[in-house]
Amino acid sequence: MGLNLQSTDPSLLNDMFKVDRDSPNDKIIAFAGNPNVGKSTVFNSLTGLNQHTGNWAGKTVTNAQGKYKYKENTFILVDLPGTYSLSSSTAEEEVARDFICFGDADATLIITDATCLERNLNLVLQTIQTTDKVVVCVNLIDEAARKKIKIDFDVLSSLLGVPVIATNARDNKGTGELKIALHDIVNENQATNKIKIIYEEAVEEVINMIESVIKDLVSDKVDSRWLSLKIIEEDESIIKSLTKYLGCNIYENKSVVSKLNIAKKYLKEKNISNNDLRDSLISSVLHKSEEISKEVVSYENNTYNNFDRNVDKIITSRLIGIPVMILLLGIVLWLTIAGANYPSEVLAKFLFGIEGFLGDLLNSINTPLWLSGLLIMGVYRTLAWVVAVMLPPMAIFFPLFTLLEDLGYLPRVAFNLDNFFKKACAHGKQALTMCMGFGCNAVGVVGCRIIDSPRERLIAIITNNFVPCNGRFPTLIAIITIFFAGIAKGPLQSLICTLILTVVIVIGVVMTLTISKLLSRTILKGLPSSFTLELPPYRKPQIGRIIVRSILDRTIFVLGRAMAVAAPAGLIIWTMANVQINDISLLAYSAGFFDPFAKLIGLDGYILMAFILGFPANEIVFPIIIMSYMATGNLFQLNDLSQLREILVSNGWTWLTAICVMLFSLMHFPCATTCWTIRKETQSLKWTVISFLVPTVIGMTICFVFANAVRLMGLI
Repeated sequence: MGLNLQSTDPSLLNDMFKVDRDSPNDKIIAFAGNPNVGKSTVFNSLTGLNQHTGNWAGKTVTNAQGKYKYKENTFILVDLPGTYSLSSSTAEEEVARDFICFGDADATLIITDATCLERNLNLVLQTIQTTDKVVVCVNLIDEAARKKIKIDFDVLSSLLGVPVIATNARDNKGTGELKIALHDIVNENQATNKIKIIYEEAVEEVINMIESVIKDLVSDKVDSRWLSLKIIEEDESIIKSLTKYLGCNIYENKSVVSKLNIAKKYLKEKNISNNDLRDSLISSVLHKSEEISKEVVSYENNTYNNFDRNVDKIITSRLIGIPVMILLLGIVLWLTIAGANYPSEVLAKFLFGIEGFLGDLLNSINTPLWLSGLLIMGVYRTLAWVVAVMLPPMAIFFPLFTLLEDLGYLPRVAFNLDNFFKKACAHGKQALTMCMGFGCNAVGVVGCRIIDSPRERLIAIITNNFVPCNGRFPTLIAIITIFFAGIAKGPLQSLICTLILTVVIVIGVVMTLTISKLLSRTILKGLPSSFTLELPPYRKPQIGRIIVRSILDRTIFVLGRAMAVAAPAGLIIWTMANVQINDISLLAYSAGFFDPFAKLIGLDGYILMAFILGFPANEIVFPIIIMSYMATGNLFQLNDLSQLREILVSNGWTWLTAICVMLFSLMHFPCATTCWTIRKETQSLKWTVISFLVPTVIGMTICFVFANAVRLMGLI
């Protein structure tokens, strides 16, 4: 079968990456760059809040788009995942490469970092080989100036043969010039004379062989020289994407196959293997990057990165890197615990104050008592507890977490833990997804998209629940304060509570590693894959961006999902607590049924029922326990810890019960929001069920062993 333009199906051209144009004046810009070069800042600077996110069709890779208008055009920026190369090795890099090459974009905007331009030029040069519609944005010029790095942007533009714009996006400097450059290049007002990389003589010979037959076949839809290289290189991934793009397999063309066989024979005569060829191609690009960098970049201070290196010697040290990490975790937890108490109390008073008004409103329209109780004491009160308990800690934790991310510390966490995850046959990036789980396990599950290996991604998803989320902190903190930190007063109590909570979290991390190892040796066998981990330079945090990202993208998002599943939970809880058979509520019947088993694992029937009914939202577990013991029929919580301790102790709680509840809280089934997210991410009911069962079985087993060991030793 021959390949020609008539044989391709034009409808396939945009099937891979659907980006809607509302008019001919809409221009699509592929927005690319290495990780950690300030892409998000430039993206936000250009598009403002006119953005939306989703997933690429058929992939769990995020698709972010933003728009802005300039003169007669509307520019649609498609924010691609960060990538170091167009030779993809991950799902994210494959998406970035394919959109740049086949996404039907009008131009490509590549963001680079002025403080490490040479490294970024690798992607720039590869992209320029695929298209001449390229604008290079050199961002973070303020950081470069601070480190006394000078760049001759005019010479850089001349050498690359494409427009080069210098920006400091966080202060909105250079974005106007960037808009002008993009407008001119998409409207062909600016000529380009892109750089051509010359490879060694034998490689150039075979390029010419293949290009002679490829050029007419693909016309101007794909750069024929670049495509010839990929055909010679036998890059299966790019050929697969090319087949989708063109609608047929280029290797089925007899002329191409004939020339390829001649080229292979020629390379064999020159003793150039496939590996040698790839090394030669990569070396040529790297050498050109180095050559350009030497010509345009100058350093007034050769010790500009000494500060970063000296700090890294401490926080990535084998000796003290982990202790420093635990100390920072403790500080974040202490600030969250100490800072959330008063706002939670104020928010609870406000929300429960509204409860009375809502009750009067329903009474004024003669609402039946059962319906009023269902709506107010069931649905509304459950939502009120979720908001009052979740919102203040998240509003503190997420900004602190985002601050560490913005400073560049989180990649150092992954670096410190990489060896541990490697020994557990898991992926080093799981350290980052685990960190995300501290705020919300559903967010941590979504974060597992950064792991390319399906096997290792599943391990990260299944074990993410071993990290206590924001919803489990209130239960853990209350139990720690009542039974272990209650002897102290004032700031010392918060300090002791933080120390014990940190130990609990460390146990969760150890369990994550242990279960990851167990899974990799059983149902998810395999070896850990390698990955490139870049330690970005430390940067001044952007407070405004931190607040927007943490509050809008994380806090409100997580809170909304929690409320969506907590509302029906309130209805079920109220019904079970108030519907009675022979003067005994359904809740009491259920607790009695589970009590014998619950006692075996150090709990009681009401505690186990609280965890079951708290499936929609972990925040309501402790209020359900109190409601059950006080037989109020409504969610209830006491602010006086001494009263609360009396209630728990009078219902059989001991230090053993407290520890078992903490262990089971740390290791039990994911909440409804997380299960829903797992189902969406894995597209599999099987892995959702496994993700539900693994922590639950582990938690019950550990509680059983611990409780009965203590009893056998006569310690209680």
